[in-house]
Amino acid sequence: MDRLRRMLASRIVAVGMVLVAALAGVVASSTTAAAQPADAPREFTGTLEGARYRVVVPEDWNGTLVLFSHGYFPGEFFPSGQLPFHPLANRPETETWLVDHGFALAASLFQGGGLDYQLGEAVRDQSRLLDWFEQNVGTPRRTIASGQSLGAVTAIQHAEQEPDRIDGVLTIGGVMDPVGHFDAILDMNVATRVLLTEGRDANGNPIEIVHASDPEASRAALLAAIQAATQTPQGRARLALIAALNTVTGWYDAHQPRPTDPDAWILGQAAWLHDAYTLSLGPTGRADLEAKVGGNPSTTVGVDYGRQLAHSGDYEAVRAAYRAAGLDLRADLAALNAEPRIAADPAARATMTSHRPRGTTPSPVLTLHTTGDGGAPPAQERSFADQVRRTGEPSNLRSLYVERGAHLSLSAAEEIVAVQSLLHKVDAGRWPLLDPYHLNRAAQSLGSDYFLVLDLVTFADAPHDPAFAQFHPPRATRPSW
Repeated sequence: MDRLRRMLASRIVAVGMVLVAALAGVVASSTTAAAQPADAPREFTGTLEGARYRVVVPEDWNGTLVLFSHGYFPGEFFPSGQLPFHPLANRPETETWLVDHGFALAASLFQGGGLDYQLGEAVRDQSRLLDWFEQNVGTPRRTIASGQSLGAVTAIQHAEQEPDRIDGVLTIGGVMDPVGHFDAILDMNVATRVLLTEGRDANGNPIEIVHASDPEASRAALLAAIQAATQTPQGRARLALIAALNTVTGWYDAHQPRPTDPDAWILGQAAWLHDAYTLSLGPTGRADLEAKVGGNPSTTVGVDYGRQLAHSGDYEAVRAAYRAAGLDLRADLAALNAEPRIAADPAARATMTSHRPRGTTPSPVLTLHTTGDGGAPPAQERSFADQVRRTGEPSNLRSLYVERGAHLSLSAAEEIVAVQSLLHKVDAGRWPLLDPYHLNRAAQSLGSDYFLVLDLVTFADAPHDPAFAQFHPPRATRPSW
C-alpha cells in the first residue's frame, strides 16, 4: 500500500502516454526502399491530406493487410506537436511476427500529428490510406482493421462504413462507446468535485469541468483532492464510490497480482482516477474534446447516482468501504443527486454520437481485453455486445479476456493468437475454439520472445505467460445506445 501511495505522490503520465516508453525508438520509418536488402520488406512513408502514414510490405506478401489504428494521446504531453513513433500493432513484436509471416501492415497517424481526439478524421484517414495501398501496392485479398483503446472505434466504424473493404476487425483494450464513456468520465469528475473539494481551485475560482475558463487550474484542484483523499479512510471510501460510477478497477499494475486488500484496491482505483480520468481526460482533455466537436457532448441530466452505483457491480465494495470509514453512503449519494445538472450541447452530442459505432457488425469482430483494465473498463465490451444483439449479427462478435491488470497490457503472443482466430472466422466462416485452454496453448507455442507485457506503473516490460481466461464483465454504468 505504501508503494501505491508513493506512486500517486508523483506525477505519473496519463494512460495514453504509457505507449511512449514502450514504442518510442522502436519504430524507425524508412523513407525509401532502395537502401534495403533485396529480400527486405518494402517500407513506405508519406502524408495524405495532412496525415502521415507508414506501410510495410514483405517480399512474399500473402495478400492480407492489417490496418492499425492507434489510441488517444493527449497533445499537451508532446511538445513537438506529433507522436514520436508510428506503431503498426499494439506490440512491436507483433509487427515483426506479422511481417515475417507475409502480412502487410499499414497505419495512418491521423490528423494533427496523431494527437488528441481523432475519431471522425481517423476513419477518413484510414480509408484514404487504403486507397493509397490499393493504387501503389495492390488490392488486398483480405483486410483486417485493428484498433487499440479509442482506436477500436475507428476500426469498427471503418468496417461499418466500408463493409466491402474490411473483412474483419480486431480491437485491443477498446473503448467501444465513446459517448457513454465520456458521460461516465463527466460523472467521475463531478463526483470528485462534490465529494472531495470545496468546489474552488487554489485561486478561489470555481472548479469547472465543462466549458472551463481555466482548465489547468481546475485540473490541478481535482488532482490535489484525489491525492489527499488517499490518506484517510473517509477519502478512500469516497474514491471507491467515484470509481464505481464507471466500473473502474483497482488493478493498476500489470506486473503485480490482482490486489486482494480492499485499501490496495481503492488506491489502484485512485491511480486510474488521477492519471487517466483527471490528468488526461479531466478539464484539460475535455477542453480539447469540446474544441473538436463544437461544445460539450456529455451530460449528467437524468442520472440517479444511487442507481448508477447499483449497476456498477461495485455496490457491496463501496458499502463496505463506507462502513469501515464511518460515513453515510446515502448522504453522499444525495449530495451527488442534488448537484445542478450539466446538459450536453445538442450539436456537440450529435457530432460525438456520429463517432460511435452502430454495432451492425457487417464483418467479424473479435475483441481482446484485460480483465483489470481501468482505462477502458471491460464493461464497454458488454455494452457493445448488447448493442450488436439489437442491431447487428451476434454470430459475428466474440470477446476474449486476459487475466491481467492495466490498459493495453497484452503480449504479442496474445495479440497474434487473436489475429489468427479472427482470420479463421474470416476464411472458414466459423470461429475456432476460443476457450482459454486452447488459446493459451496456441500463445505458448509462439515462444517466450512474444511474452513481454508493458507495465503502466514503471513503464517497464516483463515476460508474462499467456493468461486467457473466462470472464463476464459487469454492465456499463452509462451506455449511450
